[in-house]
Order: sequence, then structure tokens, then C-alpha cells
Amino acid sequence: MAHTDTTDHGHAPQVDSLTGVSTTGHEWDGIQELNNPLPRWWLWVFYATIVWAIGFWIAFPAWPLISSFTPGILGWSSREQVAEQLNDLREQRSAMMTRLEDSTTAQIESDPELLSFARALGRPAFGDNCAPCHGAGGGGAKGYPNLNDDAWLWGGTLADIEQTIRFGIRSGHDEARVGDMPAFGRDGMIPRADIVAVADYVRSLSGLPVENKANLTTGAKIFADNCASCHQAGGTGSRELGAPNLTTGIWLFGPERETIIDGVWNGHGSVMPAWQGRLDDTTIKALTVFVHTLGGGE
Repeated sequence: MAHTDTTDHGHAPQVDSLTGVSTTGHEWDGIQELNNPLPRWWLWVFYATIVWAIGFWIAFPAWPLISSFTPGILGWSSREQVAEQLNDLREQRSAMMTRLEDSTTAQIESDPELLSFARALGRPAFGDNCAPCHGAGGGGAKGYPNLNDDAWLWGGTLADIEQTIRFGIRSGHDEARVGDMPAFGRDGMIPRADIVAVADYVRSLSGLPVENKANLTTGAKIFADNCASCHQAGGTGSRELGAPNLTTGIWLFGPERETIIDGVWNGHGSVMPAWQGRLDDTTIKALTVFVHTLGGGE
């Protein structure tokens, strides 16, 4: 469909016979464009925005320069404003922060006012540093413990939790606790058939259905010879070694038969980073209390 420009250059514009308004000379499929002026109010608003923009450029930082920017005659700075707000917040918190620094985690939990402050401080610290693995509410995920229940790999007392947060697990820190599960299959310690049998036995410890009950006798012996040193004879686990309790029905990596077989074959050795040195002592205390009060603290 063609666009025909019927502008009559050098002559007076045409006037629309119905409206009496002159046209621009543009036509599209027989439809001519009227040359109506913009509403007066719209023009004044448009001019006002131009004046406002010019005033803003003069009054506030606006234009980038080669090595800096135009500061504006008012000298306003969003960075300085945020710094002032943070300083005001620190002053408001200073008394409570001092109390928090001078108190043990047990004393914090016994003081309702201090406990409320510690949880308020610990919540954003948890969100920034712990939630990517443990979830926003501490519910965990596959391979990352749920912090809301009573199943603790390394203990759920205040002291245990603070130890874990400060030094991590398998983090490389000198005081980090370490308890690796060997790769029994990959390293050739147990043949595949025996690993399948021990997986069925492990499932039976928590009352899960067993695919091949003939494996239970063999699995029990393999478990006693290779797994009980960490998980204990009844599969109740060991917090000193971070060995999970296999009788509770709470699974870190999942209860599926193939998942258990894969875990025994390849082993497990998840890492929790050490937060000492990354977070200050007061924040670590607040985090400890926050995690302990999520619902599963001992």
C-alpha cells in the first residue's frame, strides 16, 4: 500500500471542507492529516518539564565528566545521604550492640529484649550469607540441612551451632570439624552387589520398603563391617563425626534406593564455609541465636 505525499510546495495548504482546518498535505489511502495545533495546556506542561530539567542539571549532580561529574550547586550526594543514614542507625543501635557484644549466646536468649534484637540482626545476616544454601526460612535443600527440625549432624546446642558457623565443616580452617564419608565403590572397597545390599539395609533402618529382602542379611553384615564405625551399630549416627542418624526418616540427600547407592559408591563430603573473619563476632552471635530459635535448636 503506497503512501502518497500530496504536499503542494510553494502554494497555500489545502483546507478540509468538513472541519475547516488546513491539512499538512500528507495523505494515506485517501485520508488526509489535519494540521490541528497541540492543546495549550499540553504545551505549557512540556515547556515546564524543559525548565525543570535545566534546573535539575544545575542544582544536582547530573552530567558525567571525564574523571568525575558535575556536583550541582546544592552539593547534594546520595552516597553521603546513605552514609548519614547508616551512621544514624549505628548510633541508635549502639547501646544494644554493646549489650550484645558483652553477652553470651545463652544470656542473649534469656533476655527477651536482647533476643528480639539479636534475631532482628541475625535475620538479614542469614538471608545474605546462609539462605543461598539453607533456604530463606532455613528449610534446607538436597545436600543442605534443614535448620528447622531436630536432626542435627553436628549438634544443635548454642555452642555447637556457633562452632559450626565460626569454623565451618570441612572448610580448611584449623578448628573446622571433618567427617568424610568414603567412596566405598569408586575407591574399590566394596563391590557393587554389596553396595546394593547395604542400601536396602539402610532403607530398612527407617522403615522404608525394601526391594530385595534377601539383601538384608548381607547388607547388615556389610554395614557392620564398614559403616557402623561412624553411623553406629543401630544406624543412630554420630555427631562427633557428622554421621547422620539413619533411623529417623530424615534424609540429607534423599531416601531413594539409587540415591543411597550413589552416596555409598561416591561418598559424601559437603563443605560449610568458615564465617569467622568474614563476619564480626557480634553478627556471628546474632546468627547463632537466630538459627537456634528457628525451631530445631536444642
